[in-house]
Amino acid sequence: MSDLQSHKILILDFGSQYTQLIARRIREIGVFSEIRAWDISEQEIRDFNPRGIILSGGPESVTGGSSAPCAPVGLFDMGLPILGICYGMQTMASQLGGSVATSDVREFGYAQIKVESDSALLGDLKDSVGSDGDPCLMCG
Repeated sequence: MSDLQSHKILILDFGSQYTQLIARRIREIGVFSEIRAWDISEQEIRDFNPRGIILSGGPESVTGGSSAPCAPVGLFDMGLPILGICYGMQTMASQLGGSVATSDVREFGYAQIKVESDSALLGDLKDSVGSDGDPCLMCG
């Protein structure tokens, strides 16, 4: 039997209603996960010693100004794999020098995507055709 905590994942919570579900799904595949607040210190992350980090979603937007929460200073220099989900992706893009812009169209829930090249990450998605007749991919 392997040590469950030897491959632990740290989830930084930015207020998503799905953070607990993310943690549960990770645990269901046999990987220990723990949820901590987004404003955790760099030292606390090092002390936890995760194998990877997930930045959860949340209700904020990085386009909301300087009051928007952000990932801990030094996080992106730790050499760990990091997955940003929703707001977590926004703050990661912004903090790493990318640009995040608002849109006139809001989205939540189901979304259609079109994969333009082979990807191991998206390999199990099945082809479908959207209502506009364009090919898209849908989970399941």
